Amino acid sequence: MTESKAPRGANRAYKRFLLQRALPHFWCPGCGNGVVLGAIVRALASLGLSPSQVVVVTGIGCWGKADDYLNVNALHGTHGRALPLATGVKVNRPDLTVLALMGDGDCATIGGNHLLHSARRNIGVKAIVVNNLNYGMTGGQYSSTTPGDKITSTSPFGDPERGLDIAGVAAVAGANYVARSTVYHAAQTETYIKEAITAPGFGLVEVLSTCPTYFGRLNSMRTAVESMNWLKSAAVTAKAAGGMSPDDLRERIVIGRFCSRTDPDFNQRYEEIRQRARDRGFRTREVVSGR
Repeated sequence: MTESKAPRGANRAYKRFLLQRALPHFWCPGCGNGVVLGAIVRALASLGLSPSQVVVVTGIGCWGKADDYLNVNALHGTHGRALPLATGVKVNRPDLTVLALMGDGDCATIGGNHLLHSARRNIGVKAIVVNNLNYGMTGGQYSSTTPGDKITSTSPFGDPERGLDIAGVAAVAGANYVARSTVYHAAQTETYIKEAITAPGFGLVEVLSTCPTYFGRLNSMRTAVESMNWLKSAAVTAKAAGGMSPDDLRERIVIGRFCSRTDPDFNQRYEEIRQRARDRGFRTREVVSGR
């Protein structure tokens, strides 16, 4: 991580968070990852954060390469393990802004158990999940979020499974803040990321993205523009979705803010337990180690 002097003009402050010497990025033409990366750096800049205050934790996958382009502290882990690694950082340094950047395979398929318990624990990590509905890096296999009947390289006649609702799982499991957007809705995505960062406890922003190389090409969206237009036409707000039937929602993407709570986060609860032990005359270290 390299500290740099902030450029003049608030509209250019985001460049402090971009590792510009690493550009151009390696993502496929038409991939939505760059849109999400832009939303993140603009959100960090608009919140007045310094690169030294931010830690980005990534796993494996196309979106897992995002830390290559960010001028912040970074930790690159194994597949499906971004959230436990981010949890360790946040427990030890609650003063830092800790972002876990994951794809749908990294977060909800390989790492699904960690998602469940990070939300339940309500640790103050902010998960930014780019969901392109398949395993894009390894050839377009279906993932846990691939909608039923969609075509992938491993489901040439349609996926027999139903897609997992990442945002819904996080909200039910106890996350304080959960929202969903798409790369077509770039300004909305930036707003949600800012809200997640400033909210207490675990925050998750799921962003539906384009993958024209695999998912789009195999599902009648031959160009990146067609993939983007699909996101635009399929999106429906949470408010509007409330008046629609399950059949009407089958091919739609519900976007919006699903929960925004202020429950105590893990670090606050843990400190309360430590204080309770001290009040009873125990040394905190003895209680934590179980001795």
